[in-house]
Amino acid sequence: MAAPTLDRTASPDTLLQHESAQFRVASADPATYRTDVLIIGAFADGTLPPVSKTIDSASAGKIATAVLRGDLGGKAGSALTLYDLPGVAATRVLVISLGPRDKFDESAYRKALGGAAEVLAGGRSAEVAVTLAENNVNKRSLAWRLQHATRILADGTYRFTATRTVGEEEKGRGPRRVVFLTSGTITPELEIAVRRGEAIAEGMRVAKDLGNLPGNICNPAYLAETARVLGKAFNFDVDVLERSDMEKLGMGAALAVGRGSDQACKFIVMQYERGKPDDQPVVLVGKGVTFDTGGVSLKPSDAMDEMKFDMCGAASVFGALTTVARLGLPMNVVGIVPAVENMPGPNASRPGDVVTSMSGQTVEILNTDAEGRLALCDALTYAERFDPACVVDIATLTGACVIALGKVTSGLMANDDSLAAELLDCGTETGDRAWQLPMFDDYQDLLKSNFADVSNLGGRPAGAITAGCFLARFAGNYKWAHLDIAGTNALSGDAKGATGRPVPLLTEFLLRRVQNKVG
Repeated sequence: MAAPTLDRTASPDTLLQHESAQFRVASADPATYRTDVLIIGAFADGTLPPVSKTIDSASAGKIATAVLRGDLGGKAGSALTLYDLPGVAATRVLVISLGPRDKFDESAYRKALGGAAEVLAGGRSAEVAVTLAENNVNKRSLAWRLQHATRILADGTYRFTATRTVGEEEKGRGPRRVVFLTSGTITPELEIAVRRGEAIAEGMRVAKDLGNLPGNICNPAYLAETARVLGKAFNFDVDVLERSDMEKLGMGAALAVGRGSDQACKFIVMQYERGKPDDQPVVLVGKGVTFDTGGVSLKPSDAMDEMKFDMCGAASVFGALTTVARLGLPMNVVGIVPAVENMPGPNASRPGDVVTSMSGQTVEILNTDAEGRLALCDALTYAERFDPACVVDIATLTGACVIALGKVTSGLMANDDSLAAELLDCGTETGDRAWQLPMFDDYQDLLKSNFADVSNLGGRPAGAITAGCFLARFAGNYKWAHLDIAGTNALSGDAKGATGRPVPLLTEFLLRRVQNKVG
């Protein structure tokens, strides 16, 4: 057996070089379509939807028999593989549970696709044919179903290999081609839906790769180089401000975070301009703390390795811009990433220090582990120069948000109700959900300081909310929303790794901005 080789390197140059399945849609009879795997759906009670009934009839009822005797679990996403069915041209038929028939909705559809992706990720099929998008989902259009199916199947076969040696037995996992079978006419709308799903999955993969890289590789300079690589690949402008530039701009808050680290702070600005010159841009600001020890206010050592995920807000900005650029959306988007590393050291900020932000407001640092808001507040001030249509910041900001919402839902705060509603609906649409938290003026009292204009900590009560209220002080000159992804950015345990969220929410938000011409 050949010695295992490094499947990919961790260089930013390889970020867009990856093997992935090719997706397309075709009009064909599933029963007679020759393929390695044919994927169909069945409800928990054994009922087969119309497209599966057709295939079952061709197999003389073999599929229904297997399902009715309980071989397929009732939970949406459960799987059963059947081999060499008579009357069916496919080598194997993969039956996926759609869950209870009376509860088949968008969520069940996504779970079914996720179950299919999990099975496919471990296989080596050259081609897979999928009929799941043929099932009616709350009267959703076929284009909607195809876009979500493409995104979930493509994302479900993701593997992180940048820092792993990969043996021959692990290479080539996952299908090389995925064909969505439909009985209708193939229209440009359907082909666009598939391309969008692929592009969103690619954006999620970029975000996952960046999030999963360790802090000794993915440091502020690495993020800056990644921005340059993406800018070159997709022909958009990238400007990287160095520490001296940040000092001239008065970014005392952001610089305070990185003072204890040998890794120089970087302030990354990416400008994608495909809209009209006078179109106000959407500005995305991502927290880029490439590793967070807590600084002098040192974190507990347990699970500190997961603090490499503290730049997942930044990673989601890179991912969203990748999707936007891959699709060539006719709009203007600015991505801003304050990239810093929070370490203890001789020059590290101390509790009780007072720093001056770019806005001129002074901040008392009560806890150096409340660092993300310090980096973000200067970025929010910098965003004003673009006269934005709106600004959305994305950050792994507070453990309090994890306690409040768990790993299921991102926290959302905003100074504009219409913008909040827009983001909430995009989260529901994609399954990348958020939940709005209040920002009543009463919470601002918790940020009072005897020695500065504001403190960076509001105490234990309402920790996620006071963090948002802190940021709101620097975002008063435009429509602004804040996504706290501390719970949703990554998983722990056996499934440890970045999730790629909230790239689906952000890309849906940007797609709608193009379609609806929201200003």
